[in-house]
Amino acid sequence: MIYLKFEKKNLSQILIILLIIAITLGIGFRFFNLDKKVYWHDEVYTSLRASGFKMADLGPEFINEIIPAQKLQKYQDIKPESTFKDTLESLIIENPHHSPLYYFIARFWMQQFGASIKACRSLPALISLLSLPLIYILAWQLFNSHLNALLATTFLALSPFEILLAQTARQYSLVTVIILSSSILLLKSLHYSNWKNWGLYIIVCAVGLYTHLFFGLTMIAQGVFVISNWFISNYLEKNSSQKKYNSSKIQLLIQTLPGKFFIATLAIIILYIPWILVIINNLQRAYNATNWARVSVGFNFLVKQWILSFSSLFIDLDFGFDSIATYLLRLPFLIIIGFGVYTVCSYCSHSTKLFILTSIFVPFAILVIPDLLWGGKRSAVTRYLISCFPAIYLSVAYLFSRYLGGNNVSHQLGDRLSLFSGQKFWRVVLAILLTASILSCSISAVSDTWWNKTPSYFNAEVAKKINASDYPLLLSDVGDDYTNIGDVISLSYLLDDNVQLLLLTQLPNLQMVTGESEIFVFRPSRKLLEAMKAKQWELKSVVAGELWRVDISN
Repeated sequence: MIYLKFEKKNLSQILIILLIIAITLGIGFRFFNLDKKVYWHDEVYTSLRASGFKMADLGPEFINEIIPAQKLQKYQDIKPESTFKDTLESLIIENPHHSPLYYFIARFWMQQFGASIKACRSLPALISLLSLPLIYILAWQLFNSHLNALLATTFLALSPFEILLAQTARQYSLVTVIILSSSILLLKSLHYSNWKNWGLYIIVCAVGLYTHLFFGLTMIAQGVFVISNWFISNYLEKNSSQKKYNSSKIQLLIQTLPGKFFIATLAIIILYIPWILVIINNLQRAYNATNWARVSVGFNFLVKQWILSFSSLFIDLDFGFDSIATYLLRLPFLIIIGFGVYTVCSYCSHSTKLFILTSIFVPFAILVIPDLLWGGKRSAVTRYLISCFPAIYLSVAYLFSRYLGGNNVSHQLGDRLSLFSGQKFWRVVLAILLTASILSCSISAVSDTWWNKTPSYFNAEVAKKINASDYPLLLSDVGDDYTNIGDVISLSYLLDDNVQLLLLTQLPNLQMVTGESEIFVFRPSRKLLEAMKAKQWELKSVVAGELWRVDISN
């Protein structure tokens, strides 16, 4: 018996040490090869907005003149004599659906550390570190288990998707931090319902909305949790056969919580009114800028994206979007997620169960229902689902802590899956899960691009083809969907110094193009294609759908 106790304690210590090592690896992955991957379309716009530039400022470059590729990078550094007001005006005029807080932080960061890719991406990487202690605190609040908290921290630290966000110069790492902070403060306010806690909750949620409009999904989920938890608690209290002596006080407290949450929500909305007015006054521009998310796609496409999105929390290896092997590889990890949620629902208190279920399914449903009813692909965008993800880490952590925590659950009555309840089995499963995460992060860390870089996914390959030429000239225009502007700037980071650009207006002038250079065309618009056809130029595909080589011998 003494030997068994010693062995159990020794295994527990080994597990904790391994989890700490895994967390350390996750931290390291966040900063490894920060400038390796393509600085993609959306990151370009982060730098553009934070720097105080507007799209109109780039107009002089699209005037049918040949310029060096590196010239475009001046629009990624702080605009001379500009202020934070210019950053704000850039967003209000051209991107009102993007809240301004992160762009202000990014501008301040650029003023201190420069505008290089490494500097810009180091900001979200550092911010992402705050999520690690926060998810530990949240897990402890929900489950009162240090093992559970450490496992949740490990899963978030090593998540391939979270590391992708941490290495992306966008606001999503900050949104994750605020989701966790608001959840901690909400639970604290529900347990210790005083206006100090509610006041902190109000401030954090207002910061969340000023960081990203989609933080509202988390607030809606929290509202559903508070109301449903109150109704169920009230029902259980009324129907309990064993009344507590202080039931009237508890009843009074329960009844006041929805009211306090409503007041807190009203205060948050009041604080956000300035930006609500910005959105209302520029509603058409915001609508036009998000048209791509309303493009109808097939149900099969949505299902595939859901599988890829949720499994990417633990594994991010694939053999192609249409390969069955990709989905078979990820299926076990989806089963683990599902079993984690099932275990929480089976063994946790109704309050914890409701928190997990509402956190995962309410934001997901808000995105899915419009896609299914009216068409669109909002729910297919993985970064839009980040409100769902912390609760998934918590659920899977509870699953493993339950079966690794030495509670001898295999002998508990009602455990329908006792065949899989042994600690040895779950140690193997945990090892597989962590190995998959580490392998995914390792491959991603040394890659030039990754799936989240759309529409800039092929830019690294495009740049390599152009750089292989001795005298390259790259032609492009704004494109039919205006995405070329961001992607040409993205390419400028990858192109050699000898590469020249000819950025064309909507009435392209091709007279200055001669046979002295090797001519490439990047994503030409219909008007540019017509102009080249009129000159009898022959286009040969170099990178499918992205880059063509021009033969002007005719």
